Amino acid sequence: MRVLLTRPRPDSEALAARLAAYGVDTLIEPLLTIVPAGKEEPNLAGVQALVVTSANGARALGRVRTRPDGPAFPVYAVGAASAAAARAQGFAAVYSASGDVAALAALIRARCAPHAGALLHIAGTRIAGDLGALLARDGFAVRRAVLYDAVPIPSLSDEARRAIAAGGIDAVLLYSPRTARIFVACILAAGLEAACEGMAALCLSPAVAEALGALRFAAVRVAARPDGDALLALLEQI
Repeated sequence: MRVLLTRPRPDSEALAARLAAYGVDTLIEPLLTIVPAGKEEPNLAGVQALVVTSANGARALGRVRTRPDGPAFPVYAVGAASAAAARAQGFAAVYSASGDVAALAALIRARCAPHAGALLHIAGTRIAGDLGALLARDGFAVRRAVLYDAVPIPSLSDEARRAIAAGGIDAVLLYSPRTARIFVACILAAGLEAACEGMAALCLSPAVAEALGALRFAAVRVAARPDGDALLALLEQI
C-alpha cells in the first residue's frame, strides 16, 4: 500500500516514519507551506492561558513561551497532535481536547474561569471554527495572535502527478476542508480526475469529505472521530 500524505512537511515526515513501522509506503506531498506571520510579539497582558487549534499554532508557541513574571502559560490544545507539538516546545502544562473546536471550548469551560483573564489563541491567518463565539456566551474573552500563514501549493509536484497517473497511490489522507479543496484544484489542473477513481480518500471529518465536491474516488471514508488515530484506522479498510 502507498499513501499520499498531504499535511505540512514536519507533520507528514513524522507520520511517514510511523506508517513505515507498519510496512506502509508513503509519498509526502504537503498541500500547505507554513511561513511566519506577524512581526510584533503577542500582547500577554491579562492572559491566563494559551490556546492552539493546530500543530502549526503549537510550533509558533516559542514566541510566547513565558509569562513576564515567571513560569510558562498553561496551553489548551484542540487534540493530541497539537498537544504533542506544544510539549515539544517545552510547555509542561498542556491540556488536550478530543479533536475539534467544540470539545476544546468544553475543556476550557471546565478548567478555566472567565474572571481569571483572557485566552490567547495562537492562530494562522485562516481559522476553522469560531472558538471566541463558543466561549463568549460564558463570559470568556478570547484574543487572537496571528503568528503563521499556511500558503497553498500552486500545483502538484512531478513525482505526485506521475504516481497518481500511474495508479501508484492507494489512498490520500485529508485533514481539513481547505486542504481537500486544494487537492481537488490540483487534481483538476493536472487533468487527473480519472486517476482518482482508483484511489481512496480518507477524511478527518464529514466537512472534509464534503469539500471533495464531485470528484470521484474508489471510496470516500470518514474517521469515526476527528483525530489522527481514527483517520489512520481507516487504512485497515483499504
